[in-house]
Amino acid sequence: MANSRFMQSVLAASDDCIKILSLEGKLLFMSEGGQRVMEVEDFDALRGCPWPDFWAGAGLAEAQASIAAAVAGRSSRFLAAANTAKGTPKFWDVKVSPIFGADGQPETILSVSRDITELKRSEDEQRLLAQELRHRVKNILMLVRVIANQTIRTDVPAETAREKFSARLMALAESQDRLTSTNGARAELHALLDAVSTTHGGGRLHFSGPKLELNSRCTLAMAMALHELATNAMKYGALSNENGHVEVTWRVVEVAEKGSQFHFTWTEDGGPPVQQPSSTGFGSRLIEKALAGYFLGAARIDYRPGGLFFELEAPMDALTREDT
Repeated sequence: MANSRFMQSVLAASDDCIKILSLEGKLLFMSEGGQRVMEVEDFDALRGCPWPDFWAGAGLAEAQASIAAAVAGRSSRFLAAANTAKGTPKFWDVKVSPIFGADGQPETILSVSRDITELKRSEDEQRLLAQELRHRVKNILMLVRVIANQTIRTDVPAETAREKFSARLMALAESQDRLTSTNGARAELHALLDAVSTTHGGGRLHFSGPKLELNSRCTLAMAMALHELATNAMKYGALSNENGHVEVTWRVVEVAEKGSQFHFTWTEDGGPPVQQPSSTGFGSRLIEKALAGYFLGAARIDYRPGGLFFELEAPMDALTREDT
């Protein structure tokens, strides 16, 4: 009796989803802690259901293979995504083992699923950050080359060229400091654009709009996007020659049934002819997806013949409210 109460307490306290399956893979038992993490309100409604049906895609194949292995007397393990009973997306580390009967043959199957959703999310974020870091370093090296080409010319005295080159490199370093320091800090949109204009614009990046302080989440996303847009303009667009320029504007408008909406545009003109790229690069995806996600709005890049055009629309509340 004491052992029974002890086991019940252990199963109730554990956040692992512990299940007993038949050799056909049907649910016979789910621990109390498992029902909690799987958001199951009435296990009787699930009793007898095929366990693999909770999985899809690669997870379904893994679940079916693990049952076959257990029937054959072998243990197995896999990682896969599956929703809870209420539809909450989760990612699981699953161990499946045979439970042997008195005759030494598999009698039932033990399945233990551990919720590793947060760990998986953290790993995904780290991969994205590593990819963004590689991309940013590559862009910085390209910017140094562009700055050198624009500064060191045969018609400019060597000493003057060295001074200008040094000043521009310092401005580039300061803009990178500003970009990395935005993580966790609020910033005024004018200040972000002023830093980009100083480093990249050379007096040819103009901006106008009402004073607007962004929350820490949107500050980081906007800083990354502005850096990417300006870098691309220097490499390929309106800032890659002597004649092009960039106009940046933003405004706040009232939209029926939506409330206050932020409208931001980046318009390039006077650069080389623009063509639609054959594939979408990481930088473009970063601009469109990151801003749309962080600002809870819609972002798009339009490769117009006269110059690249970028537009962002988002609810004002998403720009100013700090998540808690």
